[in-house]
Amino acid sequence: MSQTPPSPTPLLHGFAVLSHLGVIQAQGEEAAKFLHNQLTQDLLLIKPDEARLAAFCNAKGRMQASFLAFKPDANTVLLICNRDLLATTLKRLSMFVMRAKLKLTDATDQFTLTGVIGNATLSIAKNPLGMCHKVSFEHGTAISLPPAGDQPRLMLVSPAGAATPAGLGDALTSEQWLWSEVRSGVAPISTPIYEAFVPQMLNYESVGGVNFKKGCYPGQEVVARSQFRGTLKRRAYIVHGADMGTDSIQVGQEVFSSADPEQATGTVALAAPNPCGGWDAIVSMQTASAETTLHLGSATGPVLQLLALPYALLEDI
Repeated sequence: MSQTPPSPTPLLHGFAVLSHLGVIQAQGEEAAKFLHNQLTQDLLLIKPDEARLAAFCNAKGRMQASFLAFKPDANTVLLICNRDLLATTLKRLSMFVMRAKLKLTDATDQFTLTGVIGNATLSIAKNPLGMCHKVSFEHGTAISLPPAGDQPRLMLVSPAGAATPAGLGDALTSEQWLWSEVRSGVAPISTPIYEAFVPQMLNYESVGGVNFKKGCYPGQEVVARSQFRGTLKRRAYIVHGADMGTDSIQVGQEVFSSADPEQATGTVALAAPNPCGGWDAIVSMQTASAETTLHLGSATGPVLQLLALPYALLEDI
């Protein structure tokens, strides 16, 4: 299948309040050490100007949550995740604290999270930031997110009640921001896909979400085996449905291939309406299906067009 974006490709410039996200705070002298032993990311060596993608897995390596993690100070780690899984994740992480010197809390009410895309990012960062780079600004912390195609994106983490910075452009809808998430090619874990994927099935190792040099964490053996023994047969792809009619694409929905119409080849991990029409989605599917015709929901469902990822896969680097 060809990997070309639909025409025209939307360009967004503005900001959106990210009310679908929440914040878990780990505070104490062993906060980073504790999370280092639970997540796929090295949080001991994270630098003051860095943020990191990370996943929390079960013993079988299946992702139960995903985070954008950073340290506002030496004894605090903030984990930004989908709000629908925050309570479940906080409860499960708390089970492993035992005698570790830290406290885990839901700190969502302490912060305002704002997404910024396109030229609007220049009002915060005059020069492009590297992937998951963190800088301070007048109202809090700005973190560079994976771009939506070639459009830069930031997340602003500000104290609750702080004024919205000037110069951010127009307010975007939640659907517009969600579309930018889809086009970044990085799908966060949400309730419909809880424990559905190992990190590589969503390309997390290719966007800095897995550190293969760190020590053990739940599911580490499965994740490492998938990477180094060539057992991974699923990857994440971006698709576009142009002729959807009144249909929409839903997270958790199955995708079928023309090569094997009897059984699903993949699962929708994230979806949003394309501002120029149709729907875009991230689909985790069998790699062999990338060269076939894809259909949503059934072998006779709407055709999905494969788009190019905005990053290189680790095995191709």
